[in-house]
Amino acid sequence: MRGMDVERVSLLGVGVDAVDMAATLALMADAIKKRQAGYICLAPAHNLLAAHDDPQVNAAFADSLLTVPDGMGTVWFLKALGQRGVGRVYGPELLQAACLAGLDAGWRHFFLGGSPEVSETLINRLRGQHPDLQVAGSATPPFGAWDAHETRTIVAMINHSQADIVWVALGSPRQEQWMAAQRANLDAPLLVGVGAAFDFLAGAKPQAPRWMQRSGLEWLFRLLSEPRRLWRRYAQYPRFVWLALGQILGLKRYPLNENS
Repeated sequence: MRGMDVERVSLLGVGVDAVDMAATLALMADAIKKRQAGYICLAPAHNLLAAHDDPQVNAAFADSLLTVPDGMGTVWFLKALGQRGVGRVYGPELLQAACLAGLDAGWRHFFLGGSPEVSETLINRLRGQHPDLQVAGSATPPFGAWDAHETRTIVAMINHSQADIVWVALGSPRQEQWMAAQRANLDAPLLVGVGAAFDFLAGAKPQAPRWMQRSGLEWLFRLLSEPRRLWRRYAQYPRFVWLALGQILGLKRYPLNENS
């Protein structure tokens, strides 16, 4: 499914592409134009740890068309390994930028995930910013695992919409595994897993100030905003730093997953 002229670098054994926002949008446009079926994963530090620890999650990331550095920790990790042309590809910003970039080409967008209220607010806000935005459809399935019938219904709905991009907001690593499992059943050229982007852009959850995002402190803002839900995730960050330093200093080597 790969074949793009982008260097994929092993971060703790997880393949991450050395790109920035502009490169990501260009690669998305090329994939849609060529109808090149694939999916895009975002790789903040907690996703790198999840894929490092779980071979099934790693396999989903490895089979992506593109895995982008969402998180300053990931960007700094890549730069420490010699990658200079990288920048943060933040999920909410990627969604907004792709909506703008695809206006002239008439890209059709499908939104999968979130609550009905969040999905409706998100779409209304995006249409308010871009009146010509082509919204192919949306689906807000119930939280939790879907049975085979629910999955077939969602796939049929997406295919009927003739979407070019399916924005998948199911949370990680569920969304990455769902995209990997359903990629072959979907007609849309691109699926993009964007985590909490729907909630942020709809105003259901607060976003960290820009200065905290740029300085790598977004995790602290989110922890203070949702301590009961997120403390376990961010308690792993010292381990991420320790493992990353080991790789940067050459104390531990992590070969890429063979599917990357």
